[in-house]
Amino acid sequence: MKVTEHLVQNAGQLRVSVEIIPPKRGARFQRIQDAIESVIPFNPPFIDVTSHSAEVMWEEMKDGTYRKIVKRKSPGTFGLCAAIKYKYNVDPVPHILCSGFTREETEDALIELNYLGVENLLLIRGDSKYDKPIREGRSANKYALDLVCQVSAMNQGKYLDELIDADATHFCIGVAAYPEKHFEAPNVNFDIDILKRKQDAGAHYAVTQLFYNNDHFLDFVARARAAGITMPIIPGLKIFTTREHLTVLPKIFHTDLPDELVDRIMAARDDREVRQVGIEWAHRQSIGLMEAGYMHLHYYIMQNTSPFVQLMERLRGAGIGSIYLPSAKNPGLWPGSQVQRELIVDQGRCSLVCPEVVSVIP
Repeated sequence: MKVTEHLVQNAGQLRVSVEIIPPKRGARFQRIQDAIESVIPFNPPFIDVTSHSAEVMWEEMKDGTYRKIVKRKSPGTFGLCAAIKYKYNVDPVPHILCSGFTREETEDALIELNYLGVENLLLIRGDSKYDKPIREGRSANKYALDLVCQVSAMNQGKYLDELIDADATHFCIGVAAYPEKHFEAPNVNFDIDILKRKQDAGAHYAVTQLFYNNDHFLDFVARARAAGITMPIIPGLKIFTTREHLTVLPKIFHTDLPDELVDRIMAARDDREVRQVGIEWAHRQSIGLMEAGYMHLHYYIMQNTSPFVQLMERLRGAGIGSIYLPSAKNPGLWPGSQVQRELIVDQGRCSLVCPEVVSVIP
């Protein structure tokens, strides 16, 4: 099932999805399998699986010298997607990158995924850790927008070569959105214009980069709607689990950390207390988003699922079962929410229209 179909089918109910990362080359598959099985009880309609391009590495030889090699540290995205789909009956969403892959390699990968029955993709540029030489006669997508155009063309039966009676694919296209703007964008409006162009090129939904201040997300969505972006925008959250996140997350994801969160992390005596602060903060964010009408939340958990499971148990204690426990007063709505909703479905796109906020629900 397509992500947009999940969003429409589960409108008015809380659903959660997660993003995981494949094991590093040579690592045991059991660890990621255990991670997946720990989140299955919370019935995620889909699971994102990251992908990584090759990077330059230096390998020590037996004689003490080093040689330069180029390899992918975490292969296995497609195999993991097949396991998620056919072992756990959950829709996988593999990440497809521009960086490190030619358009020809991308087309081949999309054909493989199509044959596997994978219906959803998240298209991103990816971090460039290695400038792969492009052979003569090959080409590459520079930006995520270019990647959206390629997949949209395949959805219309248009491949890189002109093929007679080519079969069209039917991928549901997801893209990234940045509530605090992409770090390379000159301003938020520029970033929103790029998102609008992705939608116009064929994107069906967006998932945001992690954020820790809900106001940033709500303001971003309001601006996006004003700019004509109608596709679902799913909020992405990550639980603080270590004090190192104070520097790592702003450095990698260019996110702003609220003063209260920073003060509480700094006051924690150890990482165990940091995790509890992180879970409490994610709980507050989740409740706030649900009360604003956002009933699908996406969590970046990678392979450490314990904080996520603890968060889900806390949400369950607040009135949510494995999926959702409606109140008698407001069946199908988040208990206590005063947001009035109207579900608008247009060609598989679902948006939530509220008096104050225009948002997206699953």
